[in-house]
Amino acid sequence: MLGLAAFGSSVGIGAAGQSAAGAWGKEGKAGKTLNFTYIILLGMPISQTLYAMIVMNKLSQVLQKPETALANAGLLFGIGLATGLGEMLSAWMQGLIGAAGIRSLSESEGKGFAFLLIAMGIVETVGIFTMVFLLGMVPALPAAAM
Repeated sequence: MLGLAAFGSSVGIGAAGQSAAGAWGKEGKAGKTLNFTYIILLGMPISQTLYAMIVMNKLSQVLQKPETALANAGLLFGIGLATGLGEMLSAWMQGLIGAAGIRSLSESEGKGFAFLLIAMGIVETVGIFTMVFLLGMVPALPAAAM
């Protein structure tokens, strides 16, 4: 799950980073101050890797109890796969929105930043929901094991 989430974060950050580099190049050539807000948009997809790590850490507690892990092997695999895919796609799409947003900010002289944050926040919510819902599916450990 962590690998898939990190892949999505990397691709998303890469897409937004490429747009930021191009926008900074245009701004520099025009003698303008380079826009720092691009950093915010290109950095946002990293959070989905953190969300996957939180789920992974919770699953690792279950995996340390062989009897619980064996009894729930299919469920644990499903949680890992669903978390990885959900976080990967959320981060990837967030990066694409960030890339388009950076181009938009560059062309509109910074107008619309709040709308871009909202759009990216909506995709972020998918990553948060993925984490929260799948954490809720992790089997509880017996009381003595906690």
